[in-house]
Amino acid sequence: MKTRSFALIMILAFAVSACAGALQPQAPSQGSQATSGAGVILQDDFSNPGSGWDQVSETEGSTDYQDGGYRILVNEVNYSVWANPNLGSYTDVRVEVDAHKIGGVDDNEYGIICRHADPSKYYAGVITSDGYFGFWRRVDGGDLEMVGGENMQTSDAINLGGETNHIRLDCVGSTLTLYANGQELGSVTDSAISSGDVGLYAGTFDTAGTDVLFDNFIVYAP
Repeated sequence: MKTRSFALIMILAFAVSACAGALQPQAPSQGSQATSGAGVILQDDFSNPGSGWDQVSETEGSTDYQDGGYRILVNEVNYSVWANPNLGSYTDVRVEVDAHKIGGVDDNEYGIICRHADPSKYYAGVITSDGYFGFWRRVDGGDLEMVGGENMQTSDAINLGGETNHIRLDCVGSTLTLYANGQELGSVTDSAISSGDVGLYAGTFDTAGTDVLFDNFIVYAP
């Protein structure tokens, strides 16, 4: 397995939440967040733009429903944008989503958030369109930092370019485990954050313009 040197000391963060001028999330419409099937906590296919996710447009980036999915656009270099369904706080969860790049370079990152206690405290498991993966942590308002090492790693399980990836992030106890297309990519341990909301995440490195469309978001009890 190859490694990718990650030299960035910090990545600026754009908290797409109901603060700092962002739009207030709408109340979920009936049927927009179905809970069906064993262990399903919530799910959203983003067909209903009133299902409660953040809808924000700023210079640095934006989040909104689009084409039957949920789009995150990042217009700033070394920047991250994320969004939450704003429906609760969870401890142990398994989160899955389909996602693909619809614009920008392959040197990007996108994935799933868990234990989002607030904009300054959360975990993210991410992949890139050029085949890398890694885990982020932000605590106490500090900079984003990698969990489990200083390098992102590669995996042949990640579909490249604009191909769709089925991403899964398990946050159970102190262990975070990331999957792509049914194959485990890796796991790390960290006990800094115990609970919080789930969400979606996208970011840039040296080139702005990461543009990702997400669909079929499901949260399970592990």
